[in-house]
Amino acid sequence: MSTKPSLILTRLDVQRLERLIDSLDESTPGVLALQDELDRAEQVVGHDEVPAGVVTMNSRVHCREEASGKDYHLTLVYPKDAGPEGNVSVLAPIGCALLGLSVGEQIDWPAPGGKTLKLKLLEVEYQPEAAGDYDL
Repeated sequence: MSTKPSLILTRLDVQRLERLIDSLDESTPGVLALQDELDRAEQVVGHDEVPAGVVTMNSRVHCREEASGKDYHLTLVYPKDAGPEGNVSVLAPIGCALLGLSVGEQIDWPAPGGKTLKLKLLEVEYQPEAAGDYDL
């Protein structure tokens, strides 16, 4: 079993995600996992202090599944914005796992059928904070 990488989150993301959690029932899929991720954040920084290679809400990322070599381009979004191709909810297992991850780190992605895939974050293609888009 691999250890989970340390997380860096922005204060604004934490505030918005805590409001989201408070608005949902505890039995909603992904709520408890998201709360666990927020609780284990090692650094909570201002939006102007987050490194450009860290996944924040509304970031677009490029990652690779290690075993197959398949590349994914995903955008981490709030549940209301999930659905369109590549938009992944922060409440989905992969979305929750990506939050706060830094380029070069690897995560375990629970896949259908009980398999666990290893996903490596190759690039943060777009991060709202780095682009100055704080109101997303």
